[in-house]
Amino acid sequence: MGFFKKNTPKLYPKKMIVGLGNPGAEYKGTRHNVGFDVVDLLATRQKNQLKTNRHQAMIAELLIQGVEVLLVKPVTFMNRSGTAVKALANHYGIKPEDILVVADDLDLATGRVRVRGKGGSGGHNGHKHLIQLLGTEEYPRIRIGIGKGQDETISHVLSRFTPEERATIDKSVSMSADACERWLTDGIDSAMQWANSQTSGD
Repeated sequence: MGFFKKNTPKLYPKKMIVGLGNPGAEYKGTRHNVGFDVVDLLATRQKNQLKTNRHQAMIAELLIQGVEVLLVKPVTFMNRSGTAVKALANHYGIKPEDILVVADDLDLATGRVRVRGKGGSGGHNGHKHLIQLLGTEEYPRIRIGIGKGQDETISHVLSRFTPEERATIDKSVSMSADACERWLTDGIDSAMQWANSQTSGD
């Protein structure tokens, strides 16, 4: 009866969606963890969750919109995110242009979503480490605005959203998950055009 196992048939993902954040309950729901929120939502939509720990990341191999994809949440801290992503990319044979990275962005207003096909780190420690280990800036990314705030940067990114902000961010997380699905089926240009035309965050 082994052929009835839940995880069969075996998937061979050639696309990866990475949410950046910090592991641990104390960081859940913080501004720096919106990338985790998006990846968790993608898994929830498929009635699944990231639970396999491999190469210092929680992962799930899923079929989303008919595309085999690897969802990833590194369990290293933010500034070491590249370690897990590089190892998983090597393991699955996934190219940088097929790795979509979702992360917070201080330079965007709270709730604003931007999709890009490539780019620099923008001062984001997660992206800095990814660029260093992948050896390229040419991987797609989704940026979710968390605003600059009044506190020092480290205090701000590790703080939680106000109830008013949370409602906006929940919409942005959902929109970002939609953009991820569009990227899988239609490519980065379509995802960029669609997401960047939305008014979230205004």
